[in-house]
Amino acid sequence: MSKIATLEIDGNKYEFPIIEGTENELGIDIKTLRGVTGGITTIDPGYKNTGSCESGITFLDGEKGILRYRGYSIEELAEKADFLEVAYLLIFGELPTKSELEKFDRDIKEESHVDEDMKKILDGFPKSAHPMGVLSSLTNALIAFNPGSVDVDSEEEMYNAIVKILAKFPVLAAWTMRKRKSLPLDYGDNSLGYVENLHKMMFARPNKSYEPNKLVYDALDKLLILHADHEQNCSTSTVRIVGSSHAGLFASLSAGISALWGPLHGGANQAVIEMLEAIKADGGDTAKYIAKAKDKSDPFRLMGFGHRVYKNFDPRAKIIKKSAEEVLGDLGIEDPVLDIAKGLAKVALEDEYFVQRKLYPNVDFYSGIIYRALGIPTEMFTVMFALGRLPGWIAQWKEMRLRKEPIGRPRQIYIGENSRSFVELENR
Repeated sequence: MSKIATLEIDGNKYEFPIIEGTENELGIDIKTLRGVTGGITTIDPGYKNTGSCESGITFLDGEKGILRYRGYSIEELAEKADFLEVAYLLIFGELPTKSELEKFDRDIKEESHVDEDMKKILDGFPKSAHPMGVLSSLTNALIAFNPGSVDVDSEEEMYNAIVKILAKFPVLAAWTMRKRKSLPLDYGDNSLGYVENLHKMMFARPNKSYEPNKLVYDALDKLLILHADHEQNCSTSTVRIVGSSHAGLFASLSAGISALWGPLHGGANQAVIEMLEAIKADGGDTAKYIAKAKDKSDPFRLMGFGHRVYKNFDPRAKIIKKSAEEVLGDLGIEDPVLDIAKGLAKVALEDEYFVQRKLYPNVDFYSGIIYRALGIPTEMFTVMFALGRLPGWIAQWKEMRLRKEPIGRPRQIYIGENSRSFVELENR
């Protein structure tokens, strides 16, 4: 027997079906609410209690610290899969066979060239431009070089569009960094794997040989996997709602990049390093800042601790903490900012105040540490996040279009002035 929710307003009762997900999540289906009640709507700022869609991509249980892509635990994927396998899984629904993965990799490499005219667009930005703004613009500019709209019902057209953006996006991301650092643009090396090639495009210098490093590749690979999707967050919801107007894939992704840019979302790992830099500039006294974080009257907040979704622990942080320790240990980096980070993490994991409030170091904290240790500039951290989140955005856009979801159109409760007459200028 199906479950029903009953809403009573002024003595009138209305019934709405309760839908149940495959993980026993319950949701009240209120799509008929306005119609049956004569215009009554709900108010839910930030949509914290509103399910915008049904999705089969990512399952997240914040209370239990569970994150799964297409049913596979994030722990198992981070240990056993590489980023390209995870991208395929998210986008197409199943882990690829050996031949499918080889074809996917081959097709991506075939599309990795970027039109030379894109360099002219890049040249128009000053070196001081934030890489996220540049990346969003370049992604949007891809539309000009791929003007045809994608027929979402054609598997071939969808596949080709997906391969194109997965191929070109790392090039554009690397170019944003090289532009800022006054380095010549690099097209990479198709003999390398996806992550290895990304690193080479970012760091290869024209006057010295490029030194591959498996430890670095493995750390980057894990970070990209951990960021690949995260259910209906701000940027993912943006990609879906822009795409719901039937805007193209590249335009929708560009909108997602802009949403990710904010410090409350993808910019959090950049905010972590900026906080650590500020502590260092103030003498590096971690005890002082721990005390400030505990003081309710002090506006200071520790960035990268706790999570608005995970109430007990961030499963991604547990995985990446080990990589952070390996990177810092094996690379032998001496950096006072990273020493401050390790000190703060130790306190947060042991101090009763933080333990009780579950203010543990999250994935943004550890990813910021790793990116800094790998020599990635702070302003590029969110670009790295976007690189990881790309397959998730694609998968969500594809799912939304194939499910023929209606255009996104939230309602509101009007709180402005009532009807009034226009006053002529001379009488105001």
